[in-house]
Amino acid sequence: QVQLVESGGGLVQPGGSLRLSCAASGSFSSIGARGWYRQAPGKERELVALIIGGGANYADPVKGRFTISRDDAKNTVDLQMNSLKPEDTAVYYCYAFSFGRSYWGRGTQVTVSS
Repeated sequence: QVQLVESGGGLVQPGGSLRLSCAASGSFSSIGARGWYRQAPGKERELVALIIGGGANYADPVKGRFTISRDDAKNTVDLQMNSLKPEDTAVYYCYAFSFGRSYWGRGTQVTVSS
């Protein structure tokens, strides 16, 4: 079992930055893929960024603005979000995949507004 807890969401003006962090805990020996998804009001949950081993993949809308990183020693994964836009407003969910199972955090709200 893996428990995921996000932190770092909040309100930011357009063009600003936020850093999200996700801590994993529980009984697990290793986590394969880790990443971030988001869900805006009235929309489906969508992938933001995924990191597997040393490689990262990003959704087109966030390429060049967001950076995902993981620290396996600390069991954390972070999402640095720069040049934020109002359309980035959503609940951001931490994701992990371990031994055939997917795990989700409860989400953290990110609001980009002036």
